[in-house]
Amino acid sequence: MAKHDVSADQLAKLQDKIGYHFREPALLRQALTHKSHSKTNNERLEFMGDAVLGYLVGNMLYRHYPDVQEDALSLMRAQLVRGKTLAQVALTIHLSDHLLLGSGELRSGGRQRASILADALEAVIGAVHEDGGIEAAQRLVQQLFQGLTRGLDAESLKDPKTRLQELLQGQGLELPLYTVEQVSGADHQRQYTVKCEVPALDLMAQARESSRRAAEKASAQQVLVMALAQQQAIAHKRRNGAASRKATKPADALAAKGSQTIQDHAQSQSGDGADSAFSGDANE
Repeated sequence: MAKHDVSADQLAKLQDKIGYHFREPALLRQALTHKSHSKTNNERLEFMGDAVLGYLVGNMLYRHYPDVQEDALSLMRAQLVRGKTLAQVALTIHLSDHLLLGSGELRSGGRQRASILADALEAVIGAVHEDGGIEAAQRLVQQLFQGLTRGLDAESLKDPKTRLQELLQGQGLELPLYTVEQVSGADHQRQYTVKCEVPALDLMAQARESSRRAAEKASAQQVLVMALAQQQAIAHKRRNGAASRKATKPADALAAKGSQTIQDHAQSQSGDGADSAFSGDANE
């Protein structure tokens, strides 16, 4: 069976989209070729593109956020170069329309698979670097990622596992436990069910994703939400308790004062009559 190929017209359209025209179009064709389609595929270009992308995105963040420290910059970069983000960027330039995949990947929906799209985007960046150098790659990365680098909040970008770990450590509690409960599906469609539990807080959640790491993150996110809600409820209860005690003290003081006033009033009204009454009782 003849393999699907990408036409010169398709390559031209893609080059228009990315704003770069190759001196060696064969590099772009290779960047679009998945390993399921040919032994000459995009894996080496993906390796190069991964390194180039990490450097250029890091450089952009360094310049855009002069007051942000290294650990936060690392979180921002990780958010921008992760597979999910790369796949979304790949879709904006319709990269899926140009991929060269084997028949098995085509049947199983490989054109829309995030990992394939992310790898292909990195390969395209690597191809641009190899064809035109670092400046050409920099222009492409700026075009694709400029908008995504704005308005990033390092704290909100933290991995759910990291945030849960920090929350527990801040309370002096043991770290969460992750257990793979089930692995199902065919080799190319694996599904991992992972349980995350925090015995000290009596919290547990399960999640199923296409990778163990993704399932751990998803289950950690659920436990994190429950832990934060639990923490909030405890704080709310404490605030209400403090407010109640504060309100009770003046009331007790007023009651005590009122009781003393009644006693004083009773004594002032009785005077000698009180003695007479006791005398009368004695006489009786």
